[in-house]
Amino acid sequence: MPLVVRGPRGARLTPPGHVLADAGDVINEQCGRVADRLTALIGPLSRRLRIGTFQTAAQHLLPPALTALRHQHPDAELSIVEIASDHGIGLVEAGDLDGAVISSYPADITPPPTVRAHRLLTDPLALCRPDDHPLIRRQRKPHGLRLDQLRDQPWIVIIAGHAARQQFDQAAANAGFTPRVQFETENYNVAQSLVGTGIGVAMLSRLTIAPTPGAVHRELTRPRLHRQIYAVTAADTTLTPLAPRFTTLLSQVSTELANAWAAHPVGA
Repeated sequence: MPLVVRGPRGARLTPPGHVLADAGDVINEQCGRVADRLTALIGPLSRRLRIGTFQTAAQHLLPPALTALRHQHPDAELSIVEIASDHGIGLVEAGDLDGAVISSYPADITPPPTVRAHRLLTDPLALCRPDDHPLIRRQRKPHGLRLDQLRDQPWIVIIAGHAARQQFDQAAANAGFTPRVQFETENYNVAQSLVGTGIGVAMLSRLTIAPTPGAVHRELTRPRLHRQIYAVTAADTTLTPLAPRFTTLLSQVSTELANAWAAHPVGA
């Protein structure tokens, strides 16, 4: 079926050619509308960053990374929500978050194929004791302690059911004792404040350590315990380019923090 015929005066469209030409105009118009709709969709997505995080990371890791991101991308549309670490992967997988910062006690995580986990920081555990504790008074220099040295002490611990509590209970069992629990809390700041009153001792992560009146911190030398901190994103971040950029910034912050810890051990 010819679409064009050529004659002495040049080429002209045949009736089928006119039909296709008219359809082409319609197709071009529709393609333009689709392109406009895609631009309207992708534009906001490229500026959006929805982050979920656990409390300690929100206090110590996110602020410098967020500050850098806002300087690099002043038009970024940011939202942050506090989440439980064990919900982070599911929220990213479902598309409810563009990224999450989560912790794991102590095992590595295995996300589904649609989610990627980026290891940020190994967060070692330490001990917190009253500053008038007999073990403190006997130490001429700040030294680390073994867990079994505190076997007879009253303990301030994370509430049952939390992964941190499971790790502590297992470590105590391996050290040959059942801890005498004095107080249970969800918050490491609360635990440190209570240690400062002299009512007990606590085990907490390095990232959570804060200067606390009446309390001192010492390295846990045996067993060596830690938690892992990860940034979690979708495996495909084509539509959310701020997610991998923010992960890179978090990694830089974490590396600087790890170097500072290495230079200044707990209690030094």
